[in-house]
Amino acid sequence: MTSPSRKSIDNWVLGLTGGIGCGKSAVSAMFEELGITVVDADIIARQVVAPDSAGLTAIHEHFGDAVLNADGSLNRAQLRKIIFADNAQKTWLNSLLHPLIREKTLNDLSTANSPYVVLVAPLLFENGLEQFCDRTLVIDVPVEIQISRTIARDNIDRQQALSIIAAQMSREDKLTRADDVVDNNQSLAQVAIVIQQLHKQYLALAENK
Repeated sequence: MTSPSRKSIDNWVLGLTGGIGCGKSAVSAMFEELGITVVDADIIARQVVAPDSAGLTAIHEHFGDAVLNADGSLNRAQLRKIIFADNAQKTWLNSLLHPLIREKTLNDLSTANSPYVVLVAPLLFENGLEQFCDRTLVIDVPVEIQISRTIARDNIDRQQALSIIAAQMSREDKLTRADDVVDNNQSLAQVAIVIQQLHKQYLALAENK
């Protein structure tokens, strides 16, 4: 099946992104509470390698039994170890997974039934996914907040958190490319008010598409 192009997606699409630890999940949940369908690229990335999927079958055939857990699910730690040690294997994996993820993402966007649809993608700009969006929203916090939240959430040290942040597009570049920005360095109640205001704007934009 061929993935739909942007022109074939009738739905009005909001691209939601932000660096690690910025609170994308909390904000996307607010859109869901307002009745908006959320398509999450991270969830799709897990779905395309679920047991019995074409993605996992291809990975198993290529890498062997070492990348499977006893229950037949993907052994992510083992696969990560392999691709970090061999750039050619990482390239092979990316060439397999990126088209699968993109196809399911675009199909989910095109079949959503809410007034508009939110695409949550940490690498929205890096992977060129903004081309499928009508507008983009960046969830923003200062880098020090990113670091402290990531350390607490993922139980990693400061250096590891800094390395993850350094591997992502810079905060400044994201802010430059965003149509809208939400400051998430405030209470969830305050953020919810901002999201409700943006929601009204997005409803009007989607209706006039």
